[in-house]
Amino acid sequence: MLPTPTRYTLVAGAAEAEKELNAFDKALLNAGVGNVNLLRVSSILPPGAKYSPDFQAPPGSLIPIAYGSLTSRKPGVLIAAAVAVGIGSEGFGVIMEFAGYCGKEEAEEKVREMVEEAFQYRGIKLEELKVIGIEHKVVSCGCVFAGVPLWY
Repeated sequence: MLPTPTRYTLVAGAAEAEKELNAFDKALLNAGVGNVNLLRVSSILPPGAKYSPDFQAPPGSLIPIAYGSLTSRKPGVLIAAAVAVGIGSEGFGVIMEFAGYCGKEEAEEKVREMVEEAFQYRGIKLEELKVIGIEHKVVSCGCVFAGVPLWY
């Protein structure tokens, strides 16, 4: 079992490249998480995890992350990704992620609504909400990425 992460941040990036995987890799670099190994997790922020605005981990580290991403080869289309973290009165948090064919504002609104709903059906008071999103107009092969890395 991995140790429980004690810190988190919100990141977002977008990029263009010739190939889809390169666009994704460049979006990760743009978001500041391109030189670590991402372990995709579901959507619970550990109790007591502290927000840190600057993500720091040595290259090659294994980093748990909840994220949304979308890659498109449709020139001119607008794509967006967003994540939200809600922290409740019980001490732990809920993370929601989204990526789709829309703008940043719509993507951010969707994740806000998802976090609010998640706390509502858990019967827990939402006390804090953080959101980040990004949009990108595809030139030839574009990618958007938004995530919540959890680290130690």
